[in-house]
Amino acid sequence: MIVRIGPPCYSDPMSDRDIYYIDGRFVPAARAVLPVNDLAILRGYGVFDFIRTYGGRPFLIEEHVARLERSARLIRLPFPWSSREVIDIVRRTLEKNPRRESNIRVIVTGGPSPDFLTPSGRPRLLVLVSSLEPFPGWWYERGVSVITVRGRRGIPSAKTLNYLSSIVSLGEAADRGAVEAILVDRKGRVGEGQTATVFAWLGEKLVTNRDGVLPGVTRALVLELADSVFPVEVRDFTREELLSAGEVFLTATNKELVPVVLIDDTPVGAGRPGERTRKLMTLFRDYTARFAAGQENF
Repeated sequence: MIVRIGPPCYSDPMSDRDIYYIDGRFVPAARAVLPVNDLAILRGYGVFDFIRTYGGRPFLIEEHVARLERSARLIRLPFPWSSREVIDIVRRTLEKNPRRESNIRVIVTGGPSPDFLTPSGRPRLLVLVSSLEPFPGWWYERGVSVITVRGRRGIPSAKTLNYLSSIVSLGEAADRGAVEAILVDRKGRVGEGQTATVFAWLGEKLVTNRDGVLPGVTRALVLELADSVFPVEVRDFTREELLSAGEVFLTATNKELVPVVLIDDTPVGAGRPGERTRKLMTLFRDYTARFAAGQENF
């Protein structure tokens, strides 16, 4: 028995034009399947990473694949591929899906299990490519609203397939007119969003979390760009500090930098994207534009 992992052909007439890499084979997306005894389906056991292109080129792919391998190691999931092999498979999958810009999901599943619980040590590698759809322009022009929720991911440094709490929290955020739910632990320390990293200007310093968060690839680049123009501090900070911040923004591969103007009904600063956030947004977009034009060598 098998389970579809691609878009159903009856609801997506373009699905047969997309080609996925599924465990050693390139197949049309509408016919991409996994056996139901894979632990990714049974237990949510697996890891993934998300990459996007600029100018059709996968951005920071080496860093993403390194994080994928590290995530697998953290949850004791075998990773029998070299980084070069994974990068080559990603590039070949992109070539089979020509489009202006793409989202790329690289997934390592837990593989088959004889008792539906115990790993057999035979993970599967999947690469899913889809069209990159931009987020609404007003997110970047006017800023977004977020909420805070209690919790912290079990293994924060691993990007796993287990998104149950994230889906529930994002649903709560949507009910409240927000686009993200930021985790706060029992001690009141800010963690990460469900799909993004949090940055805040506390006084004159740009602050982001030290521990308990996924090591974001976009986060690392933003820290590098910011360090040349602003004082930067990587440390724990509290929800109270977040609510008093002069400016706040989110970072993620698909979102880039998104200004936050409202947190739990509390306005951030003047209630509009701040000048320092806009400065970093410009630096980031200039950087990716150079990469798209082939001026940055990775």
